Amino acid sequence: MSKTIQVWCRALRIDQWTKNGAVMMAWFFSVADSSQREIARGWESFLMALLMAGAFSLVSSAFYLLNDVADFDSDRLHPVKKHRPIAAGLIHRFTAVRAALVLFACGFLYPALVVMLLPSRMLAFATMLAYTVIQCLYTGFLKRIPYVDVMVLASGFVLRAIAGAAIISAFISPWLLICTFTLSMFLAFCKRQAEMESAIGARQVLTQYHPRALKFLIYLTALASVSEYFMYTMVSKMGERFGWLWITSVFVALGIARYIFLARSKVDVERPERILLSDRILWLIIGGYLLSAILAVVCGL
Repeated sequence: MSKTIQVWCRALRIDQWTKNGAVMMAWFFSVADSSQREIARGWESFLMALLMAGAFSLVSSAFYLLNDVADFDSDRLHPVKKHRPIAAGLIHRFTAVRAALVLFACGFLYPALVVMLLPSRMLAFATMLAYTVIQCLYTGFLKRIPYVDVMVLASGFVLRAIAGAAIISAFISPWLLICTFTLSMFLAFCKRQAEMESAIGARQVLTQYHPRALKFLIYLTALASVSEYFMYTMVSKMGERFGWLWITSVFVALGIARYIFLARSKVDVERPERILLSDRILWLIIGGYLLSAILAVVCGL
């Protein structure tokens, strides 16, 4: 029984549920925003955002299963992906599809109930629906189009952030959404570069990426992410309210620089969530970011 659970946990990519932390972004930044303090106060809004993140986790796991079913033949040629439960034959493809349908139903249950009780939160349900449609298109054919596949993946994080704001009726700065999009593209381009170096023959789309163009886009999106976050700390309502918030952008820049260093050091950046959970220097940078954010808020009170 325990072995079966482990196999399904691997197939559902539970370790990648950390990506759905983007849903909590609006709640996190609303806590210190005086204009939204009533929205973020108490445990209700936190719980609603957390449950929305859980709903996205179920839906994203459903797409992991469907992607593995669709990529069954190519994954069997990949040096790492061939060990995935579906590619390895540990989970039958028909069983995976049925499990995906169950996950879809469970994932949409929560936003549907919220809309029934609070019709004003319809945007949260609509955003999850849009995410599902885009991911279906990605699974069907968009993942085979170079550069477009990365943009689709990045848009998924933006939709998560929007859904997290909509479920608690919070405002999220456009600068944060743009930064989320470019930062997601940065991580995805780093992943594509690592895939090209490890198993270019396993995925046809990788052969259509130009190494120099990919390297340029990595640095471009890195610079754009830092610049956009800096602009958020300067011109947004939060930036105007807390004058020292710009200091946190230093740690954002350090975090991105550290990730580029790891990518150039041939660290396995095909799994960004694994690096985030294992690299001690990144943990120190994240700690520095949180500490500087708290100090900026305290000084602005």
